[in-house]
Amino acid sequence: MPVVTKITTQKKNAERYNVFLDYGKGEEYAFSVDEYVLTTFTIRKGQNLTDDEIAEIQYEDHVKKAHNLALNYLSYRMRSIKEVQQYLQTKEMGDDAIRRAIEKLLEYRYLNDLEFAKAYVRTHMRTNSKGPGLLKQELIEKGITGPDIEESLLEYDEELQFENALKLIEKTRKKSQKQSEKMMKQKAKTTLLTKGFDLALITKALHEVSLEKDEDEQWEALKKQGEKAHRRYRKYDDFQYRQKMKTHLYQKGFPLEQIHKLLDHLAE
Repeated sequence: MPVVTKITTQKKNAERYNVFLDYGKGEEYAFSVDEYVLTTFTIRKGQNLTDDEIAEIQYEDHVKKAHNLALNYLSYRMRSIKEVQQYLQTKEMGDDAIRRAIEKLLEYRYLNDLEFAKAYVRTHMRTNSKGPGLLKQELIEKGITGPDIEESLLEYDEELQFENALKLIEKTRKKSQKQSEKMMKQKAKTTLLTKGFDLALITKALHEVSLEKDEDEQWEALKKQGEKAHRRYRKYDDFQYRQKMKTHLYQKGFPLEQIHKLLDHLAE
């Protein structure tokens, strides 16, 4: 039965210890352990250790490593249980060690999926203007259960949803000055749907913000799109050119009457 001959502190980590054993052929390095494991098993010089005891010590040290890795991961921001599990898997921690580490983190309330979900909703509804639908999908991906998702989304009232929708519409309007009125409205609607807003709220928000262009603005937008299309299609004969131009600009949301006017303008 091997005997503990020496225990030394690691140079790079004062909380880990190297354990040396003598199997009858002289002292040799055997394994390293966390300080918590060292004291839990009261490992000391002169102690005899069986193979089973050594295996148990090393297993508990593996669990402690998983716990320490998780604590460090949580020190940067709140995480869901699933996020911590996935992180520990990337660190090649065993399933049982991960389970044990998660249990202890839950016991000491370092992990709480409901509180995580509430904080996640509060952060993203104010910083990213995301809608509840998108937040729900992201929480599902993070392993949050249905009841916790529903409760966390109560943090996001309809008034703030409406404000965020209006902000996104305004951003779309500023970015789409060169687009037709019809295309601008479609882009705003698509953006809000992608962001996870409810269709009824989108409709209400679109009625609140004016995306209508006056005649001069619409004409300038058409000219911008028309000039780009002209460079693409001018290589075709007159008939094909006009057909392709009309199709392209109509799909961009411009009325045919204005398109014909532009084609006459470009032909001058």
